[in-house]
Amino acid sequence: RYKVMKNWGVIGGVAAALAAGMYVLWGPITERKRRRRGLVPGLLNLGNTCFMNSLLQGLSSCPSFIKWLEEFTAQYKADQNQSTEHQYLSVTLLHLLRALSCQEVTEDDVLDASCLLEVLRLYRWQISSFEEQDAHELFHVLTSSLEDERDRQPRVTHLFDVHSLEQPEITQKQISCRTRGSLPPVSYHWKSQHPFHGRLTSNMVCKHCEHQSPVRYDTFDSLSLSIPAAVWGRPMTLDHCLHHFISSESVKDVVCDNCTKIQAERRLNGQSIENQRTTFVKQLKLGKLPQCLCIHLQRLSWSNQGTPLKRHEHVQFNEFLIMDIYKYRVPVHKSSQKELNQKRSEVTAPGTKDGIPVKPSDAEQSSGTKPLFMNGACSSAFLMSSGTFPLAALPECSSPVYLYRLMAVVVHHGDMHSGHFVTYRRSPPSPKTPLSVSSQWLWVSDDAVRKASWQEVLSSSAYLLFYERVHSRVQHQSSESRAKE
Repeated sequence: RYKVMKNWGVIGGVAAALAAGMYVLWGPITERKRRRRGLVPGLLNLGNTCFMNSLLQGLSSCPSFIKWLEEFTAQYKADQNQSTEHQYLSVTLLHLLRALSCQEVTEDDVLDASCLLEVLRLYRWQISSFEEQDAHELFHVLTSSLEDERDRQPRVTHLFDVHSLEQPEITQKQISCRTRGSLPPVSYHWKSQHPFHGRLTSNMVCKHCEHQSPVRYDTFDSLSLSIPAAVWGRPMTLDHCLHHFISSESVKDVVCDNCTKIQAERRLNGQSIENQRTTFVKQLKLGKLPQCLCIHLQRLSWSNQGTPLKRHEHVQFNEFLIMDIYKYRVPVHKSSQKELNQKRSEVTAPGTKDGIPVKPSDAEQSSGTKPLFMNGACSSAFLMSSGTFPLAALPECSSPVYLYRLMAVVVHHGDMHSGHFVTYRRSPPSPKTPLSVSSQWLWVSDDAVRKASWQEVLSSSAYLLFYERVHSRVQHQSSESRAKE
């Protein structure tokens, strides 16, 4: 009996050891099945790499960016040397984002993104995985590196390019082939801009003579918005930050060529005069809005003693964002503007149609409400938390053109010296409906992934917001009606 019990004890010990080993290697089977259903893979923390993991989760929720990477990297498929693919940032980034968006089949619940750090080092970016970094700075590292890769167009060796001819990879066969016949066309993908690329306009107007300087255009990959001073009793919203961004400011002691010219014409005998310095009014607007909009909320401030502080104010944001009011529009000549206003008044004046008095409709008589949108400007403050907006109060001519949907939110917990980045992102769409947008949100913290409610997303303290441009419901309805006709 003692031997039997001893044998059973040995068998039980071996079984317990096997069970413990399986638990350590694979974890509980029920937990793995539950995590895989409707979730996305997490990312391994390589030592303070939450800044990179959170950014990759946010980028993987932007389908337009993944589609651009697929088109951009299509040129590399013709390359027979597959060993060089790992040297391209676009290829490495595409593989990671496709896996995080469940477009590539992977058996791992946790992925390793160290390959991204390795390829960035080839691009001369020294990013340590053991130091605190910023997700917004890494975003600009990625976009600028993609632009550098795009600008390195396929080189066609010229006979007078001695430096290229001396390179060992340039064989005699390549030289003979490239010096005969017409040159191959440059790929269109090398010329395309990534979907986060936009343009800012800077407008300067003299306060004295109202002369407008030529509009200056500057590129941007993200809108870095400062948080204005809070007003007691009023919540801070994303619209407040955007309005503060485009608000005009006075720039003193600026040379005005027009004032100098006017002053010179008043002088006699060609007397020389000094340049006239006046005060200009400067205003920023968005000249070109991107397909993917990255908004960075500046939470860094400085105390009176010069120490960095983090601003913890909650900035309210919505699922949909209308950007029409922040778009730059080419100024119209005064005479043309007067004629345009006259035509508009004839068409849109109450009780008239084409200048002829008509009886108002019953709906117009019963509503008795004023339009919510002044001067055709649509503010995102009217958007509801569910993503709907009052289209009944929005005239068709004022339907939003630049409408964006929220795709991901990157949040930073902690202070300026240490902290942790997490991401709220949309769950990938179902394979049956790949073009749809999921309403399920996920909370991702490195390798931890769980479902999150929409109210949890709204209550988060956003640091980076990722939006994608969509069409409004009115535009969809009008396009469908035209298709039926």
